[in-house]
Amino acid sequence: MPSESKKLLKPVGVLVPLSLAVGMVLAPQAMAAEKRWVDSAKGGTAVTNSYGECWDSAGAKQMRPECGDVIPMEAPPPVDGDDDGDGVPNSRDKCPNTRPGAKVDSNGCEIIDSITINLDVDEFDFDSAKLKPEMESALDDVAARIAASKGAESLNIVGHTDSTGPEDYNQGLSERRAQAVADYLAGQGVDPARMTTSGMGESSPIADNGTREGRAQNRRVEIQSR
Repeated sequence: MPSESKKLLKPVGVLVPLSLAVGMVLAPQAMAAEKRWVDSAKGGTAVTNSYGECWDSAGAKQMRPECGDVIPMEAPPPVDGDDDGDGVPNSRDKCPNTRPGAKVDSNGCEIIDSITINLDVDEFDFDSAKLKPEMESALDDVAARIAASKGAESLNIVGHTDSTGPEDYNQGLSERRAQAVADYLAGQGVDPARMTTSGMGESSPIADNGTREGRAQNRRVEIQSR
């Protein structure tokens, strides 16, 4: 019996050294393959190792076309300019070829010019900010121009009065007139968020308040676009 046990153990004793020997043989081969690959990269040509990885001549792993990698192309920087001369660079201009001298918004789109509505043909009634038919007709034209405009107008509506009456009263009257214009434009589809109102009272005349004609010119509403 003892002799049989020895016979069984011998093959096992042989297997262990063989497995170690295989590992010892493969490891140097893998190292050699890696070593040979690194050596071949010293000439500046990127190659792949046994794992299909691409390295450069400095021994750093990189994505390279030589290894079949698809490299995303960076978009070229925009070549800027201002071809239509509106003050907005081409890269931001959403409305190229604007007509010369046009007033534009931040996107390069034309906006309406500032408008002055003189109320001398059909002026406000005394102590009233109610719009008359001729005023409403002029405002209809303003609303239509805004609707047709490609720009994003912001409107500042400013009311004025002549010098008749107390200054404080005229200040409030000019503000009510401006608000009446804004309310009417809003009813015609103009966005209220794009309108601001203010009043200048009698402080900014454009004509002589000493004459009837001059006072009529000073009773006005200005719509400034920006």
